[in-house]
Amino acid sequence: MKEEFLHFIWEFSLFDSSNLVAVSGEKIEIIAIGQHNTNAGPDFFNAKIKIGDTLWAGNVEVHLRSSDWKRHEHSENKAYDNVILHVVKENDSPIFRANGELLPTLVLRYNSDIEKHYEALLQSTSWIACEKKIANIELFRVKHFLSRLLAERLERKAQQIYEVLQTTHNDWREAFYQLLFRSFGFGVNALPFELLAKHIPLAAIGKHRHSLIQMEALLFGQAGFLNEETKDEYQQTLQKEYQFLQTKFSLTAMESHIWKFLRLRPSNFPTVRIAQLAKLLHQSEHLIDKIINFRNIDELVLLFTVQASEYWDTHYSFGKISRKSTKTIGVSSAQRIIANLIVPYLFAFGREQADEKLCDKAIELLEALPPEKNHITNRWAEIGIYPENAFYSQALIQLKTTYCEKKECLKCAIGAGLLKRD
Repeated sequence: MKEEFLHFIWEFSLFDSSNLVAVSGEKIEIIAIGQHNTNAGPDFFNAKIKIGDTLWAGNVEVHLRSSDWKRHEHSENKAYDNVILHVVKENDSPIFRANGELLPTLVLRYNSDIEKHYEALLQSTSWIACEKKIANIELFRVKHFLSRLLAERLERKAQQIYEVLQTTHNDWREAFYQLLFRSFGFGVNALPFELLAKHIPLAAIGKHRHSLIQMEALLFGQAGFLNEETKDEYQQTLQKEYQFLQTKFSLTAMESHIWKFLRLRPSNFPTVRIAQLAKLLHQSEHLIDKIINFRNIDELVLLFTVQASEYWDTHYSFGKISRKSTKTIGVSSAQRIIANLIVPYLFAFGREQADEKLCDKAIELLEALPPEKNHITNRWAEIGIYPENAFYSQALIQLKTTYCEKKECLKCAIGAGLLKRD
């Protein structure tokens, strides 16, 4: 058993509270269990407990065994001097305060079925531990928890943006372009696209964005695709343009072998995505301003549904002719970029500027977007949880990756609700 299980039992008062008696024989009455502390220090702050005839106010420490107090060296830590009650599953050793006084100890008694249900969740091999029981939780409780998870996910993504900002000396514009490039990797090539962003000075994009051929030369050249032997006239043209830009901005190209093509659909080849990104940069002047000041979701979707230049209508890579098809960022891909880039960027920027309206716009975007379709949301649907929009699909992704995969059932309102009900 994990110690956090006892935390759960104490926090939700799932123990037998009748006739509580300390190991020393004194009667115990719980007035307030205290506030759960997830940081360093005692497990529960500001508890109120009557021990014998004395009402104590202070902290509670919870351990599987009383000897854990010594093992964790709490006696040498002044933060534990104001612990008023030691709650344990097994009392295997008397514990004394730093001043020599015996620390009141309570052996927790609870229904063993709760522990059996918890162990069953931990040992479950289902896609999520509570897969067979989650349908028994009221839908409004699930949605309430998902709303909290969405906020948690946005906070985490905002923190990731702040970490990028540290590398750009708090330059929001440069941070945005790094994040934008990364989003065009659509997972598989996210890292190479991020490296590409770091290999291209913003000044070069700003000065040459009005020429599509120069924007393509800049991106393909820095990506390493123009270092090889040219295969057709288009690539030769790009190479000549790139040589000029390389000299002008003292550029050093990446190695092309880092780009991943294997097991990708041709429409997702990095060459196609680079061409689409070049088109977006070419046709979207003041891109960040347009994103911050958007009026509706359709405006943003249209902004990102860009089509690669004509050469790519008959190519997926340089020099290899394919059946003709326009290479356009589809609506679903544009919506994915909005959900995973624009929403967290607006939320983080709104937090930084103390602009609640901008934070609200970010959340409203998720509510306006359809739910994402991926292996996680598809599995949720199979067990009866259908997200109505991207707000809930993002929350379900957070639930799966942060709680279910780590078996953090006690920290999950759904898992905790099932255990309390059982």
